Amino acid sequence: MLNNTADSPCNSKTIPQLVKAAAEHFDDHVFIDDNGYKITFRQLHEQSHHVAAALMLRDFKRGDKAAIWAPNIHQWVVAAMGIQTAGGVLVTINTRYKGSEAADILRRASVSILFSVGEFLGTDYPAMLINKDIGSVNDIVVFNPSTNSQSSWDDFHNSGEKYLSEYGNDALDQRIAEIQPTDLSDILFTSGTTGTPKGVMTSHEQNIRTFKTWTELLGLNENDRYLIINPFFHSFGYKAGILAGLMRGTTLLPHQVFDPELILGRIECEKITMMPGPPTLFQSILSSPNLNKFDISSLSKATTGAAVIPVELITKMRQELGIDTVLTAYGLTESCGLVSMCRHEDSDSTVATTSGRAIPGIELKCVNQSGQFLEVGQAGEIIVRGFNIMLGYFENPVATAESIDTDGWLHTGDIGYLDNDGNLSITDRLKDVFITGGFNCYPAEIENQLSLHPSIASCAVIGIPDERLGEVAMAWIVLKRNCALDEQQLISWSRERIANYKVPRQVKIIDSLPLNASGKVLKMQLRSLAADQKH
Repeated sequence: MLNNTADSPCNSKTIPQLVKAAAEHFDDHVFIDDNGYKITFRQLHEQSHHVAAALMLRDFKRGDKAAIWAPNIHQWVVAAMGIQTAGGVLVTINTRYKGSEAADILRRASVSILFSVGEFLGTDYPAMLINKDIGSVNDIVVFNPSTNSQSSWDDFHNSGEKYLSEYGNDALDQRIAEIQPTDLSDILFTSGTTGTPKGVMTSHEQNIRTFKTWTELLGLNENDRYLIINPFFHSFGYKAGILAGLMRGTTLLPHQVFDPELILGRIECEKITMMPGPPTLFQSILSSPNLNKFDISSLSKATTGAAVIPVELITKMRQELGIDTVLTAYGLTESCGLVSMCRHEDSDSTVATTSGRAIPGIELKCVNQSGQFLEVGQAGEIIVRGFNIMLGYFENPVATAESIDTDGWLHTGDIGYLDNDGNLSITDRLKDVFITGGFNCYPAEIENQLSLHPSIASCAVIGIPDERLGEVAMAWIVLKRNCALDEQQLISWSRERIANYKVPRQVKIIDSLPLNASGKVLKMQLRSLAADQKH
């Protein structure tokens, strides 16, 4: 039963109100179950207040920015809600980023405090920032202390708890009361064709309203046990995960590393009912030789998207995995993560070949190069208008004006068409983006990184098909005179400097790049050459 009563958490206007309403509504029901470490809705409310008080003790003001650079763990959730309870702006950082990439985000977003993990998958995250320009960051709070940690999470958290016990909640309550629904709640950085990540700004009310709709259409409720594989730093993991769970009383089970066997084991042992993920996740599970050894009968809900989906995959998810509700959706960071969504009554074909219809309150159109609306079945650029459209790109009015026109339409850069029922089918991407295992890859960003190699004169990156990941990067390289470089050397060099999913899987050394009359690289020609090589 979805709780849409007047006092329901999903009717909150700010995220601190949402945390409080969830505590009152769901009380001692478990919100986070992190490998046996459990936090109830009531405890989240208390702990987020401790974090907020600790921030205010450090002169953290309303509108200040705090970043989180960590995998899916319970501290991520507590820190995020604490930042927003203090009236701050949450900035998320991809755990796959190298030190220079993370430092760039910290510096440009004017972050004042960073919450990070000490070690994850053999990497010491704070150590990657040594000798990097991290701008106005004056403290790094480390969740699991390491030898390089400046401040420990426990000490930080306890300082806030002690302050509230000694001086009361008056100052924090006043801060919470000052937070407005239209205030900035988060900045999520997403790249563009310029190759420079852009900070997408959205507000408290926008995000809550968007995922109130998402949870309602999906049927998420307090009986669900939700395995969150999507990273919290991503709009989906954070908004369709944490915020959605708060609205509906759902128990969240964070998951850090994609491994089909581990996931199958968790579904069985922890009675998972809800699991989103890219198509590659479900394809890997279906192809697991040990699938039949696990009892996954509890799994009843799934959402997928972010790639082309074969109709047979949806059918197999329902028939072989026994998932009753399988829905696809379309969104982008600039739309709070959601634009359109399939409905329960849709056929397997509709779920697989479309991204459903616009959510209530959102206008969805396709336009030609002149900006004219297109008829049903005609492909053009997808544009969106409504309450969920970002406030703009952080400190980048030029890029904002390029993306949102004077009539308020967000130009997505994606190509698609609408059918008679309003279902959206996506056919291509204007912005040359390709998707690797659910992660957007922007060729210009990768090209900018590769161009730093001392032997490279020029380069171009395209996406090429990959059976497991959908698409992967292929780099076409022109070397400087008298320089030598082979494929494996460049791949190894890239792995040390950029996130793994952006590292080229193939490299081709060529004498010159194909260019048009204006000097633009003809990437269609490169794609044809790549396809010819495969055959």
